[in-house]
Amino acid sequence: MPKVLLIDDSRFTRKNVSEYLASKGYKIVEAENGISGLNVLEAQKPDLIISDLLMPEMDGYIFLEELSNRNIHIPVIVMTADIQETTKKRVMDLGAFAIINKPPDYTQLIKLIESLTNE
Repeated sequence: MPKVLLIDDSRFTRKNVSEYLASKGYKIVEAENGISGLNVLEAQKPDLIISDLLMPEMDGYIFLEELSNRNIHIPVIVMTADIQETTKKRVMDLGAFAIINKPPDYTQLIKLIESLTNE
């Protein structure tokens, strides 16, 4: 099964999403912000990234920019409570594959993961 990197500063969100995805057979690695996400990314080589936007130290926007700057082409699903169209456009312009609302619709999330990992 694919390895998913989950980046979110909310321990509660990480716990809930991680437990759900693990129950579906996915291997989950976690990070609490973009900086630790980049470190985990290098060490763990995930197949897919799910990232929050608003986080301390390095937010999701800068994280997406860093992926581009480092020429890293791992699909990213942004998961955020921000539902503004300007946010959606900015995230997609920065290279995200999709944006979903928080709390996530797990059926939608699994479909996105499956479409990105060919499971």
